[in-house]
Amino acid sequence: MHSFGYRANALLTFAVTALAFICAIASFSDKFSNQNPSVEIQILNINRFKKQSHGNDEVSLTLDIAADLESLFTWNTKQVFVFVAAEYETPKNSLNQVSLWDAIIPAKEHAKFRIQVSNKYRFIDQGHNLRGKDFNLTLHWHVMPKTGKMFADKIVMSGYSLPDAYR
Repeated sequence: MHSFGYRANALLTFAVTALAFICAIASFSDKFSNQNPSVEIQILNINRFKKQSHGNDEVSLTLDIAADLESLFTWNTKQVFVFVAAEYETPKNSLNQVSLWDAIIPAKEHAKFRIQVSNKYRFIDQGHNLRGKDFNLTLHWHVMPKTGKMFADKIVMSGYSLPDAYR
């Protein structure tokens, strides 16, 4: 006969293998979900646009963010991290990204929202390159599953520009 230790080891090995297999199937099932989030961002107001004392441009915006991210939630989704970034080019850098707002969406019930908010983080350019600058607003999201690989995506909205003069 087999000893108690041998039987416990066999049972534990089987349980861990079965759990790993179930987690792999759960993660794989997310590949078949239809994800089609939508977002619309409008700039309601440019609250402040100035040159700081040490030469950097600073912008404060009021944003109207309307998003429907319900399709990102499946039975395997723990939460979704979203953030809005301003993206623009300068002579020094081909891509500058400045995070303006972020949030954690804990459940599908909170995934459809409309919010008017001033940028949560300061929109500062290292230099004086923002006057008259065209830029994109991009909504990025990171889906954090209960099991499996985290994935990210984004929606880019173009056609925004800053004024030619400081306010």
